[in-house]
Formats: sequence, C-alpha cells, structure tokens
Amino acid sequence: MEFNRIIPFLVMPLLLITVEIGALALSPLMQEAGISAFENPQNVENIFLFIVILLAFTGFLLLLIKFGFKRVISLVIGASIFFTFVYIFSAIVYAAMGGTDISVLLTLLLSILATVILYLYPEWYVIDVLGILIAAGVASIFGRSLDYTLVVILLIILAVYDAISVYKTKHMITLAEGVIDLKTPILFVVPKKRDYSFIREGIGKLSEGGERSAFIMGMGDLIMPSILVVSANVFIEGYRILGFINLPAIGAIVGSLAGLVVLLYFVSSGRPQAGLPPLNGGTIIGFALGLGLMRLLTFL
Repeated sequence: MEFNRIIPFLVMPLLLITVEIGALALSPLMQEAGISAFENPQNVENIFLFIVILLAFTGFLLLLIKFGFKRVISLVIGASIFFTFVYIFSAIVYAAMGGTDISVLLTLLLSILATVILYLYPEWYVIDVLGILIAAGVASIFGRSLDYTLVVILLIILAVYDAISVYKTKHMITLAEGVIDLKTPILFVVPKKRDYSFIREGIGKLSEGGERSAFIMGMGDLIMPSILVVSANVFIEGYRILGFINLPAIGAIVGSLAGLVVLLYFVSSGRPQAGLPPLNGGTIIGFALGLGLMRLLTFL
C-alpha cells in the first residue's frame, strides 16, 4: 500500500482519540457551567428518551430527503449545529470569564462565526477541525449526563440499530448520501490525495461503492465511544493518571481504537460499513477490562 493511501488510516484514529481527549477536557467545564442533558444520570428513561429523539430526528431528515426539501434540511442541521456551538462555547467562555453579559455576547458571536464558517466554506479541513469541537462537546454533555451502566446499554442498542440501518434497511446510507449531496458539515472527511477538495469533488454515491477520493466517518461514530469514555471518568471513583483520567476511561479509549482498526479493515473494501458495531463493541470491551483492572489493583 502506498504511503499516501496509508495516511487516512492513521488520521482517523487520530481524530477519534482527539475527540475523546477533548471530551474529557470539556466535561469539567460543562459541569462548572451547569450544562447537562438529563437531571438524573441514573434514570433508565434517559436511554429511551435519547433513542426516541434520535429516531425522530432521523425519520424527519429522511422525509425531507425523500420529498426534496434540501433547503429545509440545511436550515434544520444548521440550527442544530448553531445551538450545539452555543452550549460548547458557553461552557468555555463561562470557565474563562464567568456568567457576565459580555460572556453571553461572546458566546453568541463565537457560535455564529463557527456556524457561518462551516456553511460558507465547507472544506474538508474546516469540517474536521470544527467537527472535533462539536463531537467533543456533545460527548462531554451526554457523558456527564448518563451513568456508565446506562451508556453501555445505550451503545449496545445503537450498535444493533446501526447494523440494521446500514445492512438491512439501508436508510442510513440514504441519509448519509443526502447529507453529503448538500455538503452538510456533520461528518468527518479524510482525503486520500493531497489536492482533494470536498467543495469541488464531494464524495459520490455511497451505494455505488468503488474507489472514492476521500473516506468519511459519521460524527456519531466518534461521539458514541467518547460518551462512555467521559461517563467512566466522571462516575467511577478511583486513581487517576496525572489526576486526569482513570483506568476504565483509558480502557475505553484503547478499546475504541481497536474497534476502529477492525472497522478500517472492512472500510478498505470501498463499501459502506456500519461503524458503531466494532467501535462500540471495542469501547465496551476495553472499558470492562479497564474497570476490572482497576478493581483488581484496588483489591490488592
């Protein structure tokens, strides 16, 4: 394999671990700012609410794609991205400046600027850099809002759903193609060649398979493993390396990278693959091994 074809397989693990570390770094800022998705992290109903919202949003976008409402899709996703930036920047600005009127104004300005940049210049490196911030922010919010036991259950359910939606019903491929056609910045793009431009070339039809000039990863593929990383670090007490991260979270990170290696092996075939089964599976196994090792060391 030529070196330029190896680079994407090195970049994607780097994206994953950057999102995970970023989510860990943002989680205390979210806590300080009082930003949370659910009031009670241990309430089982949180899982069902998460899934219902996910299915409703997915179904809504599929309907819009079916009837050709492209402008509405762009507006809906744009609004979602903007409000996500608001939560992320509010936590960062609050940590730096406190809850002043100036901090509120700065949060709005940064959120508007980031959203506008994504839509006016959706080049692959812009999408990836701001996508890391979005994915890390979302993972930090949900990671500190859901107990790790519930996260494990959620990841299993979503892995099964992802497999069905890609290999059986194929509606996730339809959704991905609709998003790509609009060049909507809710994915990660990793070029296979140096002069690649997402604005000029796009990706092409995923359902057609074959050679493409870039790999793509859904933002959820990086967010979901990172949620367990954050949850493990927030809700499990124990020794933290450098006072920052515990063994279950480290195990989840290592497991997610192992799952990504498995995913990339199948992705190299050029056919669309469900990312969550290997990613979530690897993350859960790594988390369990890290938790077991921590308990063993505590016992000894």
